[in-house]
Amino acid sequence: MSEADQGPEEEVPGLTIGISGPARKRTSDRLIALGLRLYGAHTHFIRPGSPIDVSLLDGIVLSGGSHIHPELYGQQPAIKARYDQLRDSTDQTLLAEAERLHLPVLGICRGAQLINVFRGGSLCQDVTPLRVKTRHRPLLLPLQPVGIVEPTRLGRIARTRKIGANRIHSQAIQWLGDGLRISAVDNDLFVQAIENTHGQWLMGVQWHPEYLLYHGVHRRIFQDFVRTAEQLKLARLTRGEYPQPEGLPPTSEGTDHD
Repeated sequence: MSEADQGPEEEVPGLTIGISGPARKRTSDRLIALGLRLYGAHTHFIRPGSPIDVSLLDGIVLSGGSHIHPELYGQQPAIKARYDQLRDSTDQTLLAEAERLHLPVLGICRGAQLINVFRGGSLCQDVTPLRVKTRHRPLLLPLQPVGIVEPTRLGRIARTRKIGANRIHSQAIQWLGDGLRISAVDNDLFVQAIENTHGQWLMGVQWHPEYLLYHGVHRRIFQDFVRTAEQLKLARLTRGEYPQPEGLPPTSEGTDHD
């Protein structure tokens, strides 16, 4: 572990990250909270349908879980799957509010897919029979090779062109949504990570970094997310302005929520 990865860091007073999940909190949601707390953030769990004032949050994590209903991307269910349309609706509302308020968003597995669908993209409902060079069975250990696309924010976070990731999903991004770019792929070239092309810190990873906090590259995703949330909050409190994420062009979003 390098000095940059050592934690926990000094806590940022009042920094609160919302974690959107299912009705019942799971181990993965608790591990996400741990990953955020390592870098000083408090967390607030958001259940489907829960009323929440997003302006009181400093960032949002969309966790994994049930499949996104295909109606959201213009298809009918082609496989037998578990859906949670109330959660779909809640997460879409959170994404819209986060975009309006310029809050950072991290999507994990289902969350990455929801970001893509929210931006007008689509999903492949079952990639399992399409795999050729990657394993078919789920993996919790970081045994899936993932190639990082450069230059991207994820590339700056990872500091390497290849990482090991886990895999629990059977769906994957098919058509990319508006304003997004691919930042990682697996050996079958299925999309493994996406991010915003400009402005708001918005990233989705298809794997589960919360189960891999013992690896620096996966911790740094949480670190970069929390540090961005901290910078944005400090800017709101001191100048009423939003600093632009490093390496990205300025945007025209305002601060009418202050």
